[in-house]
Amino acid sequence: MKHDEFIANVRRLGEYDSTQHADHVTRCVLGVLGARMTDEEAGDLAAQLPGDLGAALRSEPEPMPTLSAEQFTSAVAARLDGASNETARWDTSAVLATVAESIDGGELNQVLSQLPSGYATFFGHPELA
Repeated sequence: MKHDEFIANVRRLGEYDSTQHADHVTRCVLGVLGARMTDEEAGDLAAQLPGDLGAALRSEPEPMPTLSAEQFTSAVAARLDGASNETARWDTSAVLATVAESIDGGELNQVLSQLPSGYATFFGHPELA
């Protein structure tokens, strides 16, 4: 998947009014995800993301290795103007479901193995939750 296709998919899933908004949400969610992951796994995931989106995984200055799924959406909400935890859950799902579609299955399994089961739903895999 190319960068513009990735952002277009996030825009469609998130029902955002602009490509710029979808891009901003994508970078915020990826930043929090990267802070939640180990450096090695974030690097592996970054290698499979299109364009410069992999760099967003390293945009948070501090690691957040123990975030639960609920704390994750709170962290996303704190980075998006006017977002509530409910809208951040929507945003997170739009981005991470697109991530799941754009990476290979082995990488998705590696990512999910590092996260508590509550995250699987964000990636569009509720059966793994």
